[in-house]
Amino acid sequence: MKKSIAIIFAFIISQFHAQQGAYYQQAAKYKMNIDVNAEKFTYQGNQALEYTNNSPDELNVVYFHLYWNAFKPNSMMDQRVAGQGKNGDSRLQKDGVSRLASIPKDQEGAQNIHWIKQNGKDVKFEIQETIMKVYLAEPIKPNSTTSFTMEWDAVIPQQIRRSGRNNKEGVDMTMTQWYPKIAEYDYDGWATFDYIGREFHAPFSDFDVTIKINKDYVIGAGGILENPTEVKGYDTNAKIKAEKNKATWRWTAKNILDFAWSADKDYVVKSFDIPQGPKVFLVYQNNDKTKVWEEAQPYVTKYFQIMNSHFGKYAYPTYAFIQGGDGGMEYGMCTMILGEAKDIEGLMGLMAHEGSHSWYQQMLATNESMRPWMDEGFTSYAEGFVMYQLFPEELPNPFAKSVDAYRNFIKKGIEEPAVWLGDHHDNGTAYTYASYVKGELYLVQLGYIMGEQNLAETLKQYYDQWSMKHPSDRDFLHIAQKVSGMDLKWFQNYWINTTKTIDYGIKDVKYDAKSTTITLVNNGQVPMPIDFSVMTTDKKVITYQIPLNMTHTWKEKDIYGDFKTMPYWPWTQKEYTLIVPYTKSQLSVLGIDFSQRMADVNTEDNFVEVK
Repeated sequence: MKKSIAIIFAFIISQFHAQQGAYYQQAAKYKMNIDVNAEKFTYQGNQALEYTNNSPDELNVVYFHLYWNAFKPNSMMDQRVAGQGKNGDSRLQKDGVSRLASIPKDQEGAQNIHWIKQNGKDVKFEIQETIMKVYLAEPIKPNSTTSFTMEWDAVIPQQIRRSGRNNKEGVDMTMTQWYPKIAEYDYDGWATFDYIGREFHAPFSDFDVTIKINKDYVIGAGGILENPTEVKGYDTNAKIKAEKNKATWRWTAKNILDFAWSADKDYVVKSFDIPQGPKVFLVYQNNDKTKVWEEAQPYVTKYFQIMNSHFGKYAYPTYAFIQGGDGGMEYGMCTMILGEAKDIEGLMGLMAHEGSHSWYQQMLATNESMRPWMDEGFTSYAEGFVMYQLFPEELPNPFAKSVDAYRNFIKKGIEEPAVWLGDHHDNGTAYTYASYVKGELYLVQLGYIMGEQNLAETLKQYYDQWSMKHPSDRDFLHIAQKVSGMDLKWFQNYWINTTKTIDYGIKDVKYDAKSTTITLVNNGQVPMPIDFSVMTTDKKVITYQIPLNMTHTWKEKDIYGDFKTMPYWPWTQKEYTLIVPYTKSQLSVLGIDFSQRMADVNTEDNFVEVK
């Protein structure tokens, strides 16, 4: 009997581990009808939502995000901004005081839920700030679908951040995260992070959205406009259909994370086709401040061609760059960005960053609230990669400026680990460097460690295996280790989970009759392999790769030149001696990392000029 119980128990445990390793993702289909009162900046909404539970878990509750509830005095966002003072997000404050605290009552954001039904039955719901908890009338069993219907009204908030009315560039309505949005459910449970101002997460969903609005408005959105001949702006032969002075717009989109739109009477719409896709729309106010948009087409075309080639093909039929009037923020098949730009390079920098989020946030939909460094960092890497080709500079590598920025930031002594949750960083600048810069340099350092060709192959395989899914850092690291053959867990732990730094130097150089002996020293806390180079007096560069023992497999090639592989450097060993077969008279310069990719925080002792 005891033996049988043991066998059964072992079987249950094996099934648990098998299930634990199985990937699934939830799915949703929205059908919405929206009636906008443009004069009062309000709207009436109703939606039918079909939700499919592909998980192995039975769900007894579901959660929705009501993001606009954050835009009012004494909200959690207001409290967080007030608590951080001048250390917080400068866009949410003025002179260290939260801008949300002074929002007038009639401009407070609101999403007022009238009722919710599941499969036609009324259900109880509970509003918890920006989260709505819904108690189900009947459980949603694994691999089954349920239907929700709901009705609500909303007040478009004063524009503080991303969403809102009458922003600083004069755009009437920026409608982002504007509807009751079902939360993501995965192995980590419900993604019910309160909206404090940072990032988002959601299941892939289909949308069918009908919007009634004053006929004089033009709408820019992420999706397919199904009736361009009946509305303003998209077809020169359009015959606007209006009922009670309102035109009806119908947008659809498949397999995106959210549906965003913006409306203004002064928008113009321009479009062009990228070879092999997508069709791009530019939606903006055509005035003196936006003249640079006229120059964008060839640069945007090349941008998509580079991205499609290097990072994986853009999966959707269209993409829209929309003047949303506040910074830049990515959404499904579109982005909202500032319209004003000093020059085409500035505009393209913004477009390249936000557009690249279509890869690293939309198609490769990581949980950016938990791992903002994968979202913002990988996007910043793609931006830097493309911008270096669009606007070439005399730099040792495309990411040299980011390495320098990180190096200068470290001197401030306020760094916070990249592993922290997006909304839980104590310092706004520290969040920026942890998520954007260290996330970008995570890939730059991997390119240095395992070779740029291996990094490029890793990024392609990452796209091939995980596009239209919700990958984690573990999934990415698995591919990087498989492609390179290296153990890279040590690096990820140091770089993402700690604030330890890299600091190698040349401790001593001794010149002999037939050779030169160099002593290198590790003054930092993060071990790394070292590419050490010598330049001869006749301008030849010879590089010696000193592997790190923890990788167990050494870099075989790199686009930054050939190298000779030396014995490995154990991470516990403070110093390393290298002998090169060149005399003092034959040498011009000695140095660590001529490519300047390694994020060494002190480069003053990295190079020796031979005199």
